[in-house]
Amino acid sequence: MLNFLVRKDVKKILKRKDSDAGERGRALEDLRAALFNEFRSSEGAKRQQQQLCGPATALTFNFVIAVGIIFVNKLVLKVVGFQFPIFLTFIHYVVSWFLMAVLNALSILPACPPKSTRLSTLFTLGFVMAFSTGLANVSLKYNSVGFYQMSKIAVTPSIVLAEFLLYNKRVSFSKVLALTVVSFGVAVATVTDLQFHLFGACVALAWIIPSAVNKILWSSLQQQENWTALALMWKTTPITLFFLVALIPWLDPPGALSFNWNFNNTLAILLSAILGFLLQWSGALALGATSAVTHVVLGQFKTCVILLGNYYLFSSNPGKTSISGAFTAIAGMSIYTYLNLKQQSSKAPRLASSLPKSKLSKENGSIHEGNFGSESV
Repeated sequence: MLNFLVRKDVKKILKRKDSDAGERGRALEDLRAALFNEFRSSEGAKRQQQQLCGPATALTFNFVIAVGIIFVNKLVLKVVGFQFPIFLTFIHYVVSWFLMAVLNALSILPACPPKSTRLSTLFTLGFVMAFSTGLANVSLKYNSVGFYQMSKIAVTPSIVLAEFLLYNKRVSFSKVLALTVVSFGVAVATVTDLQFHLFGACVALAWIIPSAVNKILWSSLQQQENWTALALMWKTTPITLFFLVALIPWLDPPGALSFNWNFNNTLAILLSAILGFLLQWSGALALGATSAVTHVVLGQFKTCVILLGNYYLFSSNPGKTSISGAFTAIAGMSIYTYLNLKQQSSKAPRLASSLPKSKLSKENGSIHEGNFGSESV
């Protein structure tokens, strides 16, 4: 047996096997390094986000989380009795920042784009995030879910007007008609649940502009400046926390620290906070994959699904008027979705035909930026 192992040809076989194992190990290490670099660079992370989370996945993810958090937040504010909506939003963002800090410590958090965004833009996004999310929870505290959803109707024309003024984005007449049908249907569907407080109505009115600007900035920064959802959340969350701390004395009653922080109450608040992180992330993914208007239409679709689900599953009777309004809104959303898909399919051949030319211009160093101004929604 010893003589067999000492033979020259056996030694060659063993040496070749060691060499093959070493090559496989190096190849595996190179593959791991390539994947790590692909995820850590902003361009690679953006490609990964687009491949793993397309428009349909992002919208579905956001839809499921948004429906869940509305009921959980209503549970926390009404049943648990945590009457501090701004402080609840603050807890949401603290938990979000902690989770992202863990991802950053594990080198999983995507990198920021090398081309630096203006600090004023990030500051504005953090500012409107604080007001948009905080005022939404205050509106939920004082108003019914139906009135809360009704106030979202005004966000759609606000986004269309703001994108036209800021980026010269134009909406086709057919899409305007579809969005009008959607808004009318949602208004009719929620007309039977319009319980509101005067202060709550003022808060809902003040929430419209920050919400519209928030969606526009999330969408444009990801689509035009190569930000990923998590990287942008990581940069703006500290700014949002700062403004939420400033809002707490103005919009929250005193006594948050003396609240009954027992196990069940704390668990419900933590569940709300985790859903808050997922909502922010899924909303950012949806805005990066689609547009601000599409994200608002998704929110209105959620309203109709909740109303019809309560009717068919739980024998709730909102009335024939509300049911008709919900189906009308869904019909308008279907038309809007069809028009978007038709527009995307018509753009695809043009993008494919212009690819070699743009690639050549890039090699010659003559890239033309700023085409966003003439884009249509």
